[in-house]
Amino acid sequence: MTGMAKNSREPLLRQRLSGGDRTNLFLSTALGLGLSPVAPGTCGTLLGVLLHGLVVAAFPSSWNVYVLAAVLIVTCLASRMTAPWAMKHWKSDDPKPFVLDEVAGYLVIPVLFTEGQLWEVMLWGFLLFRFFDIVKLPPARQVDRSLPGAWGILLDDLVAGVQAVLVMYVLLFLGVIG
Repeated sequence: MTGMAKNSREPLLRQRLSGGDRTNLFLSTALGLGLSPVAPGTCGTLLGVLLHGLVVAAFPSSWNVYVLAAVLIVTCLASRMTAPWAMKHWKSDDPKPFVLDEVAGYLVIPVLFTEGQLWEVMLWGFLLFRFFDIVKLPPARQVDRSLPGAWGILLDDLVAGVQAVLVMYVLLFLGVIG
């Protein structure tokens, strides 16, 4: 029931939420992208792609990896802080509308993979991250299953980001990227 409260048919955004709940909702759904009725994780990942592009456009190239690392850290902290609220709000151990972890998982890619053209990194990073996040190959599957709560929600996405980076380096070696 993405975008709907568990105990109500009223759309989530029309409910009366406290200021703190609105902030948690705004952050945990990646500015509302996680409320998409179709592929909320994929939609949420797009915020990471957008942030990546904005950093590259706004800062000198020598600063990009540092600014992106800072954005990744802030996103991880926000994910860790808002996950308990989201789990309680949606009454789920891994609520679908909660997609801040997908944003963090994607942001691992431009921090660890600094080769190639921006569009190549964004495209391959997005596609490979979504593949690894959905399929959850080991060790992401073990992290997802063994770590409860906010840490498990976040860390399996970070692992998926690292897996995407490893494949991107293989693609760079093969000449597909760059």
